Amino acid sequence: MMALPGEGIKDIQVLCPGFSADCLETIEEIGEENREYFEEAGGEKFGFIPCLNDRDDHTSALAEVLLRHMQGWEEDH
Repeated sequence: MMALPGEGIKDIQVLCPGFSADCLETIEEIGEENREYFEEAGGEKFGFIPCLNDRDDHTSALAEVLLRHMQGWEEDH
């Protein structure tokens, strides 16, 4: 993060695709601490794109996957 402004990158959007839900640690470390590092190094615009967990359709999709796998597990055990 801190090297990007020195390379001419002054405007970034950050997301964490490996997470299906934001947690306080993610929000604090990525959205706040890294924003400070980036801005202190000369970055101008830092956007933190939230995970999909803030959408109802994402929550519904996760529930469907869990239910499907739980039904298969119950049949096997």
